[in-house]
Amino acid sequence: MLNDIKLIVYDFDGVMTDNRVIVREDGMESVIVNRSDGLGINIIKEIGIPQMILSTETNRVVEARAKKLGIPMIQGVGDKKKVLIAYCKENNFNPNNILYVGNDINDKEVMGIIGYPVAPSDAHLDIKKLAKLTLENKGGCGVVKELAEILNGRM
Repeated sequence: MLNDIKLIVYDFDGVMTDNRVIVREDGMESVIVNRSDGLGINIIKEIGIPQMILSTETNRVVEARAKKLGIPMIQGVGDKKKVLIAYCKENNFNPNNILYVGNDINDKEVMGIIGYPVAPSDAHLDIKKLAKLTLENKGGCGVVKELAEILNGRM
């Protein structure tokens, strides 16, 4: 499997977070992420697989996390399938060689066109049915690190 994967794409909310948001009285939003996912991103970088975040939300927290992780992101996406197909054409990726980690129904269409759909353990039932791999961790609880360890042959 590892030799076939040419790109890993992550949904943000529910994958890198537990899908909850803290809204301050001034309207600013905050989320909690798991630092072990940063280690997972680095393990996958060492393996040599490009990674990116594809998020429906438009939020500075997504941008800040992607920047800290050193991976590209596209946010504010209404149609993830359409956007990923365009990204693949622009960057010469075959969707069959993409691993996508998603957790909710807005990931369903895009997960149907890629080769390796993956879901956290607390993903929506329809997403778990599509997944070729359902991870043990819940969203926000080290999903990326678990995936990295699997890809690195440690699990």
